[in-house]
Amino acid sequence: MKVAERIRKTITEFPEDKTFGYADWGINKEDYITSAKALERLQKQGLIKKMSKGIFYKPVKTAFGDLQPDESEQLKPYLFKNGKRMAYITGESLYNQMNLTTQMAFRIKIASNRRINIDKGAIKAKSVKSYAVVTEENYQLLGFLDALKDIKRIPDCTVANAVKILSRRLESFDNKKQEELIKHALLYPPRVRALLGAMLENCNPEITISKLQDSLNPITTFELRLKETDLPTLKNWHIV
Repeated sequence: MKVAERIRKTITEFPEDKTFGYADWGINKEDYITSAKALERLQKQGLIKKMSKGIFYKPVKTAFGDLQPDESEQLKPYLFKNGKRMAYITGESLYNQMNLTTQMAFRIKIASNRRINIDKGAIKAKSVKSYAVVTEENYQLLGFLDALKDIKRIPDCTVANAVKILSRRLESFDNKKQEELIKHALLYPPRVRALLGAMLENCNPEITISKLQDSLNPITTFELRLKETDLPTLKNWHIV
């Protein structure tokens, strides 16, 4: 089957409202020019539309015109490369999903090791450097640590309430995930390590937290304006 025919056949099987690119067809680099011409013809026929360089979608057709994919689908090409996760959404957009705030960010933050800047219609996003190499297995844990890092700056959420919400989430993690959190937390600022240590000591006394303790300066204090009723173990981690 010729490249152009294979592309058309594959696209007809794709659902509407989903983005796709060259990686979804398994096209060899030497066939890119042929593929580009085939895609250009399909755009002219209205079967697909271009989202960004190398990324396309089948529009949902309505009486009011063609609809673009939703926000999460539009961001997908920036979060994945060749089907592999390379980035994740962080900041207020993430904290809204975590029920830490009701506010939504005007500009979405994407944690990544590469520079990302999106300004397409209602979708506006910028990149912030991730503290670890992002994978499908660890991105949610990194998002949790981001929330600890930003805990004093989460809109419409007190530190005490954030600790309460995040503690419940932490308790839902099994020991393996909690150990992964400790490993990644060592890459974050000291205040994150101290707060995670205090929360882990409070919710799971059996887990080994010595790596977090050893990574901290014993004379450094961390001002979060918490009470022992908010986090009983805070004094062990010099949190005030």
